[in-house]
Amino acid sequence: MQAWSNNGSIELICLKKWQETPDTVSLELGSRSSELTFDFKPGQFITLGVNMPDKRDYRAYSVSSIPGDNSLKLTVKRVEGGLVSNYIVDHLDEGDEVDVLKPAGKFNNVDCLPTSSNKVTLVSAGCGITPVTAMAQDWLSTNGDIEIDFIHMARNKEQAIYYHQLVELDKQHPNFNFKLLLKDNSDTPFPQGRLDKEWLLTLSPEIKQSTVYLCGPVGFMKDVERYLGQIEFDMSKFHQESFTPEFESATPLDSAIAESNASVKVMVPSFGVELEADKNSTLIDALEKGGVPVIAACRSGICGSCKCKVTKGSVTLTSTETLSEQDLAEGFVLACSSKIDGDVEVALN
Repeated sequence: MQAWSNNGSIELICLKKWQETPDTVSLELGSRSSELTFDFKPGQFITLGVNMPDKRDYRAYSVSSIPGDNSLKLTVKRVEGGLVSNYIVDHLDEGDEVDVLKPAGKFNNVDCLPTSSNKVTLVSAGCGITPVTAMAQDWLSTNGDIEIDFIHMARNKEQAIYYHQLVELDKQHPNFNFKLLLKDNSDTPFPQGRLDKEWLLTLSPEIKQSTVYLCGPVGFMKDVERYLGQIEFDMSKFHQESFTPEFESATPLDSAIAESNASVKVMVPSFGVELEADKNSTLIDALEKGGVPVIAACRSGICGSCKCKVTKGSVTLTSTETLSEQDLAEGFVLACSSKIDGDVEVALN
């Protein structure tokens, strides 16, 4: 039976948990009966609901396993000040239950397939390796003609997520080229250096004929995008996934300060909620203040879990990452990336 066939949320248990690197753990999630199979597009993420000491909190994590398996594999990195991620690393145990929302994300959608040259260059750093690993494994199992250059940046061998798994894939598949670049290459056959335009061309000599998929920290991705521009890469073949996007404020700072004392009404009739909030504050803060059970997994406009509908009034959007044109026309917004302009009425999706 396929997971999420009847609803958008299912309860799974942690089947296995192991230390992937000194600051990351990997989890294998599945059902007790092992009858569920998981269908998704490699490159997508799931939203995970974890039972914290005070409440259930949600965060989004990319899936690193492949479709059709009886389990989902995730890798979670310890983050300074990261409430949920650090709880998972330190306290989530095998046998614990978690709530899992259906997969989402457009990193590998129908428009993002390898070009006619059948060459792909995957570029990642940190936990950005998780979605591209799923994509590489899936392509290797379904497309024997594809040529994959897999470039990953890490501090050292110990910090390289999936090191042994990817080395083994490199041995098994002549069309898979694992290109690890390390700041300290001790005890490895891999080169030492910092990724730049020259390294990009060295590690993937035919990159200009490839489709490029990029995932990692924001600064790293900006650098790689700049290097691609320097080699005159065709950016129509470039796709990226960001876990922590940078949004510019949609309201000038002086205006925000001037209106900081203004208040507005936020109403959610279906939950009998009516409350006051600061003008220009985020909609998600108001909804959470009113006890409305809205999910906010990423809080940065990426995962789409806080999608809701503004039925009256208006908000200023700082992200429409997961919203379609039809969603926007119908009044749907992402609560975490919506600043309240005035009195609003909201319905949950």
